[in-house]
Amino acid sequence: MQHFFKTGKLLLLTTLISFLSCSDDDTNSPQYAAEPGEELLGGETTIFDESLDAFSKPAPNLASHLDADFFVGNSLFKQNWVTAPASTTARDGLGPLFNAKACSTCHFKDGRGRAPLANGEINHGLLIRLSIPGVDAHGGPLAEPNYGGQLQDQSIHHLETEGAFEISYTDKVVTYPDGKSVTLRKPTYALTNLTQGEISDNVMLSPRVGNQIIGLGLLEAIPEADVLANVDLTDADGDGVSGKANQVWDVESQSLKLGRFGWKSNQPSLLQQVAGAYNGDMGITSYLFPDENCPPNVECDDIPNGGSPEITDENLISTVIYSSTLAVPARRNWEDQDVLAGKELFKTANCTACHTAKFETGNHSIAALSNQTIRPYTDLLLHDMGDDLADNRPDFDATGNEWRTQPLWGIGLIETVNGHTNLLHDGRARNIEEAILWHGGEAENSKQEFMNFTEEEREQVLKFINSL
Repeated sequence: MQHFFKTGKLLLLTTLISFLSCSDDDTNSPQYAAEPGEELLGGETTIFDESLDAFSKPAPNLASHLDADFFVGNSLFKQNWVTAPASTTARDGLGPLFNAKACSTCHFKDGRGRAPLANGEINHGLLIRLSIPGVDAHGGPLAEPNYGGQLQDQSIHHLETEGAFEISYTDKVVTYPDGKSVTLRKPTYALTNLTQGEISDNVMLSPRVGNQIIGLGLLEAIPEADVLANVDLTDADGDGVSGKANQVWDVESQSLKLGRFGWKSNQPSLLQQVAGAYNGDMGITSYLFPDENCPPNVECDDIPNGGSPEITDENLISTVIYSSTLAVPARRNWEDQDVLAGKELFKTANCTACHTAKFETGNHSIAALSNQTIRPYTDLLLHDMGDDLADNRPDFDATGNEWRTQPLWGIGLIETVNGHTNLLHDGRARNIEEAILWHGGEAENSKQEFMNFTEEEREQVLKFINSL
């Protein structure tokens, strides 16, 4: 009997230990599983690179016959243009007014620009768009009569610049329900040292920071019908998020097209985006934009140029191919449980209503971009982001409160590549948390959800976004 009692206790103890062990195993077992392939943000164009050059590699599936175009485009993107006449005839014609001497000035290492660290600094990556009330012949912003569509703070040596701008910041404190506070900074812009006469009293200013340029060809390859499928102008599903497509002027076809690129989706194609940047930012003419950036009191014919046009069609196309085929870096830590928990919380807060996770690309003239499963975390649509983020400057169908959903891929590598974490259209947010807290309008409910998470849950959301 004693033997049986001891044996029974031993069996009971063994069973209890086994039960506790199973419970412990269940507690420690993974709660979340990564989706197959979710680390491949750019599909077959994805690279596993976390270095300073993470944004600058060609898509690994790029056909070899495009290698030369990629190399030439890379050179054109990174090297400075010079004033005409010059021995480097392929790269002369800078100005006469400009904001940068090279594409890489605003997109250093194919990454993201920033606001100036101090007033008076140039070559930082932020410019000021200008317009006055009304629309041009194609429904776009109406340029300021004396200063054009953007303020150009540099010029060739014998001309005055148009002027400069200064930024001042005021603090805005946001307090979470759990008592933690975050201090945001709100910028105010003032134009200074203007040289081209009076500027309109009703001029509208819009600061714009240059973005990282990874995956742009993939965004162009998303079928238009798939973008338009997410438009919900009347908020039919009742989630507080509408989403609107911008219809913008396409210079090449002389018609309105779906806008995809730029902070307000005001460019219909990468060709026009690149040609527009050459012309507006550097004063380089092309077959799409043949007119020089000249001050109103200067006769353009008296200024040497780099030819008509200053960038050849071949070099323009090479730059477009380069900009289209930069690889998308893969996710980091995509199987980490905190990251996966953050992904679920991101969905819970309905952030994916605008930051659409997944698309399938259609056919593209560059085969490497065709039929790819991509995860850009954008819908390419316009959303009202609230009064705090408004620039109050319409841009085709975009109102002064509306901005295109920014793709999130690559966001966690901006600090590595560019040495800062400044986000949003004017770089006011100094990190991802601040960027979230600036959200309003259609994103107000999602921001409130984030604010009501526990501190641990908020950290998990930030870890998820940083993994992209």
